Amino acid sequence: MDFTLTNIPDFLPLAEIEKLQVALLKKQLRYIQANSTFYKGKFSIEEIEGISRISDLSGFLRTSKKNLAERTPEFLCVPKRELVEYVTTSGTTGKPVTIALSGKDLKRLAYNEARSLSIAGFTADDIVQITTTLDKGFMAGMAYYMGLTELGAAVLRAGQGSPEFHWEMIKQIQPTALIAVPSFLQKLGSSPSAFPHQIKKALCIGEPVRNQDFSDNQLSKNIAKYWDLDLRSTYASTEMATAFTECSEKNGGHLLPELIILEILDEHGNEVADGELGEVTVTPLGVEAMPLLRFRTGDLARKYSSPCACGRNTPRLGPIEGRLAQMIKLKGTAIFPSQIEDILHSFPTANPYLIRLESDENGMDAVSIELPETCNHEDMESLLVNLQARLRVKPTLKRSSVSEIQKALFRGESRKPKKIIDTRNGEN
Repeated sequence: MDFTLTNIPDFLPLAEIEKLQVALLKKQLRYIQANSTFYKGKFSIEEIEGISRISDLSGFLRTSKKNLAERTPEFLCVPKRELVEYVTTSGTTGKPVTIALSGKDLKRLAYNEARSLSIAGFTADDIVQITTTLDKGFMAGMAYYMGLTELGAAVLRAGQGSPEFHWEMIKQIQPTALIAVPSFLQKLGSSPSAFPHQIKKALCIGEPVRNQDFSDNQLSKNIAKYWDLDLRSTYASTEMATAFTECSEKNGGHLLPELIILEILDEHGNEVADGELGEVTVTPLGVEAMPLLRFRTGDLARKYSSPCACGRNTPRLGPIEGRLAQMIKLKGTAIFPSQIEDILHSFPTANPYLIRLESDENGMDAVSIELPETCNHEDMESLLVNLQARLRVKPTLKRSSVSEIQKALFRGESRKPKKIIDTRNGEN
């Protein structure tokens, strides 16, 4: 890969960006066709050479999470002696999958994160406190560290910990920026240990901070009660090894054209119109050890291809609005747990919580929300009214002890809280 942080294609005309992507895509497909056991025989050199625009990729097969989980070794394209790192997916919606990386892949990962952090306004002058886990095979924490050092910033690898621990680190090191899960950022800001500080920016991962129209969602508004920050969002996954990150305009995460191809597809695998909801489907570029073709993430979002006011001409990915596997049909109404969560964030006493998706005696979807004992009857009644008004359906509300909910959140030694328990097709 010949790109550097001073030689990026984001500001090229759209036609030139697509020309670049087509060339890189064909190079990646040739590599996959020659080295991947899984993809061998799935397409020909003639089909690769016939690609003249990104839309031509629609004739190639898609890759599912099930494919990757059940046939992991078949995706490996280099000898094992050339592997330098193993990472695992979070397992938020299923069994974690192990992804292997080569030395080249690690360099690509550092470049990706440095690019993304730069878009988010991070610079070499920043001191950044990472509050997400950097162990247990977690790619994100490692990637942020590598990207920050590539950018020239100073890093405090604080990792997971209590608010008290993080405030003590803030006191000692005086960071200028944070990388955090939004709900933890809210918890950190509301902590009794909080004090005036010099932190001016934060990059949020794992949870959306924008509504569909890019306005601040309830979680973002809650964070603003405690922090005066330039808050940006980034979206990525272990499988895609690439990130979509918000610029100063905060109108979606910018695609990095030299690193990934993005498609937004309907249930039949057809590309949807710009601005319409569909499944995020990606083809990472430049991956060596375990390249993937048209990988179905299971996440639902919208693509926006109009030029951004920041000057970049790259397509942008809107906030994740739900997951295909977690879609709920209640009395004919399709809803997603993320819609429920946005309402729950309006009620401070409704934290922590669990959302349970089950099948009733008639095989229909049923939803119950488990709330802590600290959520009083008045708040529960108000919450139910809000849920009915915005979702047009009535979930069941229950109360449990905080300790029981916390135990369920981190079931199966999960690295991050799994707030949704879906037993309709087996507990995830």
